[in-house]
Amino acid sequence: MLNISNNQLHKTIDLKDYKSGKDIMSIKYYKYFNRFLLSGAIILLIVLFLPWTQNITGQGTVTTLKPNQRPQTLQSQIPGRIEEWFVQEGDFVKRGDTILRISEVKSDYFDDKLVERTNEQIQAKSSAVTAYKGKVGALNNQVSALYKEQKLKIQQTQNKLLQSRLKVKSDSIDLEAAKTNIEIAERQFNRIQTLQNEGLKAVKDVEEKRLKLQETQAKLISQENKYLASKNQVINAQIELSRIGAQYADKISKAQSDKFTAQSSGFDAKAQVTKLENAYSNYKKRNSLLYVTSPQNGYINKALTGGIGVTFKEGEELVGIMPSQYDLAVETFVRPIDLPLLHVDEKVRVQFDGWPAIVFSGWPNVSYGTYGAKVVAIERFISDNGKYRVLLAPDETDHKWPEAIRVGSGAKTIALLEDVPIWFELWRQINSFPPNYYQPEGNKSSSKKNKK
Repeated sequence: MLNISNNQLHKTIDLKDYKSGKDIMSIKYYKYFNRFLLSGAIILLIVLFLPWTQNITGQGTVTTLKPNQRPQTLQSQIPGRIEEWFVQEGDFVKRGDTILRISEVKSDYFDDKLVERTNEQIQAKSSAVTAYKGKVGALNNQVSALYKEQKLKIQQTQNKLLQSRLKVKSDSIDLEAAKTNIEIAERQFNRIQTLQNEGLKAVKDVEEKRLKLQETQAKLISQENKYLASKNQVINAQIELSRIGAQYADKISKAQSDKFTAQSSGFDAKAQVTKLENAYSNYKKRNSLLYVTSPQNGYINKALTGGIGVTFKEGEELVGIMPSQYDLAVETFVRPIDLPLLHVDEKVRVQFDGWPAIVFSGWPNVSYGTYGAKVVAIERFISDNGKYRVLLAPDETDHKWPEAIRVGSGAKTIALLEDVPIWFELWRQINSFPPNYYQPEGNKSSSKKNKK
């Protein structure tokens, strides 16, 4: 029956002569089935050469295009205790609306008049600063007066010293004159005495000359005393000049020391004023933090810390809010092997959860229920799930995204690549090869120019 012998059985024996042969050979639908299989094979062969668009699929979620439009939670910068709620879940709030009121839980801030008393301390310390400034000014005036007085005293003493030196000169001249007079008196006395010894002069004349000589000697001694006294006056004036310099230097140093002490105290008081002003600003700001307000227009999603009298720490999440104005986007994740194939501004198809779609990933033109998007950002670092995050924005040239889409819903993305035959895509999928590496048209043209 396998027709492997040289004696072919179907040429010598007619199978239709037998009953089973008649039953089999006389049925026509086997011929139709064979024709169907042949037609199907031909159609399948033709289909294998049809174009297929390579694509990169990914799973993602709906988010917002800008970070300030995404859902957020409100925290308190200070620990506290919830006292009153002004909203409920689902309410619309405007920017600056009060959401809840809290109270202090730290004993350092229990005083209701803490801000006012701190302000009083600032005023008192400011008055002390003003007083120290006045004291410094008075001491500056005192130092200036001492400098002026010292200058006048020095001038007075210098004049006195000059007078003493002139008197020394005058007395020295008188002393020289006295010495000359005594020399003259001695010569006259010796001459008279010689004449008296020779009998030419009387004893009376000798006595007169002796008296005159003694008087001249007395004048010389008196003039020497005056001269020495004048020299002592010069020394005393010099000593007085030095004493004045030392005396006023001590007074000025003491006044300057008091001035520096007052300045130091003033600086310390000023530092305390600055510290109190800082505390005053902090207390004032802290009082404003007792009311948690909305940072932007939005809807209250969920109270994460409910109740009255509940205490919480700083930074703890209190309530969630969703901005009312936002631009939708989709964040999807792709495998690292597919990352080099994606570029900014490339077209992507998006299928949203809840919007039924008939998707032919390789034939985007016949897909139904998908929406256009484009790549706006590609993550530079891999995510925790081992994939790279890609942010997609609506494509303005395509159909508008449904208005009922909510942030957080799921989405499936299809990034379209090159057009290849179906047989090539099947061969690639069977061998687990990556899609053909390609570049956008702008990059291709630039690379060709560089090659030329």
